[in-house]
Amino acid sequence: MAMNGLPELLDISLRVTPLHPVDPSTVVLGIETSCDETAAALVMGGKDVLSSVVSSQVDLHAAFGGVVPEIASRAHLELLNPVIAAAVVEAGLEESRVDAVACTIGPGLIGALLVGVATAKALALTWGVPLVGVNHLEAHLYAAFLDDPELELPLVVLLVSGGHTMLVEMVDHGTYRLLGQSIDDAAGEAFDKVARFLGLGYPGGPAIDRVAVHGDPAAVAFPRAMLRESLDFSFSGLKTAVVNHVRAHPEVATEHVAASFQQAVVDVLVAKAIRAAGAVGARGIVLGGGVGANSLLRTELMDACERAGLRCHLPSPSMCTDNAAMIASAGWYRLRADGPTPLDVGAHPNLRLPLAL
Repeated sequence: MAMNGLPELLDISLRVTPLHPVDPSTVVLGIETSCDETAAALVMGGKDVLSSVVSSQVDLHAAFGGVVPEIASRAHLELLNPVIAAAVVEAGLEESRVDAVACTIGPGLIGALLVGVATAKALALTWGVPLVGVNHLEAHLYAAFLDDPELELPLVVLLVSGGHTMLVEMVDHGTYRLLGQSIDDAAGEAFDKVARFLGLGYPGGPAIDRVAVHGDPAAVAFPRAMLRESLDFSFSGLKTAVVNHVRAHPEVATEHVAASFQQAVVDVLVAKAIRAAGAVGARGIVLGGGVGANSLLRTELMDACERAGLRCHLPSPSMCTDNAAMIASAGWYRLRADGPTPLDVGAHPNLRLPLAL
């Protein structure tokens, strides 16, 4: 018996499951609940996607113009178990074939993260397999490897999402150097705010992408902040410039504003990514994060890399947005390098990318 009179059996929550060798046959169940996507996936050997199931909450949050944390958490509670079951069925494997459970521990919404972490712990204990806590930002770096397992390092990763805009040098697996980041609004955040101001709805990125196709990207000369300065980004001033221009010129067509705004964002992202790759001697550039699904960004980054003699790696749009396959992939590499995560790990809403350089 423990000193407090409770059975010692309860202390199992702090124990680490013994680790079997991590090899190309190791199957990891990934769980992603950092924001408004409930996702589960099974990945073998860190690269072979056996299944990937994503349940979107877009319709739940659209009426509010953005993600409502309480609604997101409740939806994860309702959806996560069925999504995991669907992923296992889609993979065609027995639950006993799962060798580890990986889950996002941060960054993200605290309530949403806790749902995924608690579920992952329960499954790891039930199945007697290791738990792996995964950094959501690091997982985005691995999305491209699921589409192209033969990527050659070092690479520069342009990570562009709703909460982060970063340039990261991926020297090796688990070894990263931060080259630049947003000093205010992330690109995805700017897309959402501008789309809301223009009345285009939520999520803002896809809405602006659709409307911009019909507009003139040269119609409005919006600023390209910090274009030739450091590798950091700033999009807050661009957002303000859009608001001021529309208020001063209410007759301007929405599609022209959307196209001009989108072009300004893409110009900065592409120029800095190319400059970063040249500065560190990278072999190529990888795109990651939800904004990586933007059609103009994908086209212009590909063209710029071709002109610069760099390889350009564009994950499929489904791998750019939040998904659990990238969590399982990153989890496989972390498990191989660091072993299991202690079962008393918590959720960390402000978790930063683990930098080794």
